Amino acid sequence: MTIHVEGLVAIALFYLLILFVGIWAAWKNKHSGEAEGTDRSETIMVGGRDIGLFVGGFTMTATWVGGGYINGTAEYVYLPDYGLAWAQAPFGYALSLVVGGLFFAKPMRSRGYVTMLDPFQQLYGKRMGGLLFIPALMGEIFWSAAILSALGATLSVIVDINIKMSVVISALIAIFYTLVGGLYSVAYTDVVQLFCIFVGLWISVPFALTNPAVSDITVTAVKHVYQSPWRGSVNRSDTWVWIDNFCLLMLGGIPWQVYFQRVLSASSATYAQVLSFIAAFGCLVMAVPSVLIGAIGASTDWNQTTYGAVPPKEKEEADMILPIVLQHLCPPFVSFFGLGAVSAAVMSSADSSILSASSMFARNIYQLAFRQSASDREIVWVMRITIFVFGGLATLMALVTGTVYGLWYLSSDLVYVIIFPQLLSVLFVKGTNTYGSVAAYLFGMVLRIGGGEPYLQLPPFIYYPGWTVEQRKHHITGETEDIVIQKFPFKTASMLASFLGNVVFSYLAKYLFESGKLSHKYDFLDAVVSKHSGEIMDKTTLVARGNNIGLSEMAPVKPRLSVTLAAAFTRRDTLPTDTVEEEEEESSPDSSHHDEE
Repeated sequence: MTIHVEGLVAIALFYLLILFVGIWAAWKNKHSGEAEGTDRSETIMVGGRDIGLFVGGFTMTATWVGGGYINGTAEYVYLPDYGLAWAQAPFGYALSLVVGGLFFAKPMRSRGYVTMLDPFQQLYGKRMGGLLFIPALMGEIFWSAAILSALGATLSVIVDINIKMSVVISALIAIFYTLVGGLYSVAYTDVVQLFCIFVGLWISVPFALTNPAVSDITVTAVKHVYQSPWRGSVNRSDTWVWIDNFCLLMLGGIPWQVYFQRVLSASSATYAQVLSFIAAFGCLVMAVPSVLIGAIGASTDWNQTTYGAVPPKEKEEADMILPIVLQHLCPPFVSFFGLGAVSAAVMSSADSSILSASSMFARNIYQLAFRQSASDREIVWVMRITIFVFGGLATLMALVTGTVYGLWYLSSDLVYVIIFPQLLSVLFVKGTNTYGSVAAYLFGMVLRIGGGEPYLQLPPFIYYPGWTVEQRKHHITGETEDIVIQKFPFKTASMLASFLGNVVFSYLAKYLFESGKLSHKYDFLDAVVSKHSGEIMDKTTLVARGNNIGLSEMAPVKPRLSVTLAAAFTRRDTLPTDTVEEEEEESSPDSSHHDEE
């Protein structure tokens, strides 16, 4: 095994830069929020809600722009059967941020939530919040594992070092500064991360383009030179699959804690919207060098390079086309700078997912479901422990699981078909309740898992219209096997069925209990008969008429330390009358005045 000293030095410098920025951000903001009386745990989760336009724009862009994004975009442009037509991530995630900014950022930020799961627990109760935490957690953990797995592969290409060692070191650095600084460290390292990617890749592109082994990419976009044109095309039989995948990216990219973490840290609801739009533009800009590198890979006569005569796609190394192009088509100093920057960026991508998962667990599971009287110090320690645990879990999966990408594909699909329709319901549909939420959860899960997942060798038990059988080589064993391919847009169909199931079963349960057709004693989820009309969440007074919370009715978001966490998500009509009156007397004058209005 040869060690490339220059490559190791370049990577070490970038890693130290990221680590320094993470620690500096933690030190700079260690007293943030203290003057306003904000809890330390909330400061770690949402950064004191004072993230500005510059840092906010970068960190919102970094929600999706990281190692997986740039490597994946280059891979799809390079692959002969796909090309630019199938590189959907740039436009899909950009539109996801636009839709999120237009419809979701304002209501979430205006109501002063701390995590994405808050509205679910407020409306559907703590048990349903716990159920929805499962796909959200799986998505974040598997995303981090996929990122770290990609990082190990990238580093092995550039410096020929042990993959396992590089993954562990990268994960430890990301976990360390996230432990120390929370969202502030994540946000400030995101600025460095995007700068590294942008500069590192743009320095490399001109050298790769002018390499003698590379043909004119404008010619190879439309003509077969070394492989089919990299512009790509969508066969008529694959149209619905293409639409299904695009909807998955556009709508399924919204209900992630990594996104709402940034939304809820913005200094105002309008800022949250503006940051989403800036990030959408940033997503497109950051994809350009990746598209060019994928096109360069498709336009290269590999026989003229140090890589060898066999192209990467035939060696099953298409997923590493970006580091391969940088190493074999650029001078060594450019290659190491570009790959060092990319490696540091990939490492920095894992931090926000780990923080998101620990934020949801500490607040929505530990604090609001089990220990409502927990002190702020206790919550901070729970967060620190879970950052370490979830980070370790992601690292372990990256090292030992060959199917980490398949697990992430499936879990991101579950986020789309389960959490997105429930988020739509909880924010925009009046009258949904826990019965509808449970039905929607089951519908979405069964319909999606029923469609199978070829990457995990999970056979379907629901055969949707238009399914076919194809022979494919397994990515690990190398054996040829028959795979069922679903041509029907079953992911989007599952999502719509989940949404309709929520609405229909919610109104059905409401009708059955309120009309007396079902006895009140059977309302075992306390979702209809005992349904409360108003609820106190910590840090925010929610003003409600019936079950509908209007944005115009929102009280200003101010810290209210007098309201105990035990009052959060408490069914007020089950409390003794004098307790309710005491709580109302403790409310601030502003919120009391607002209630009277």
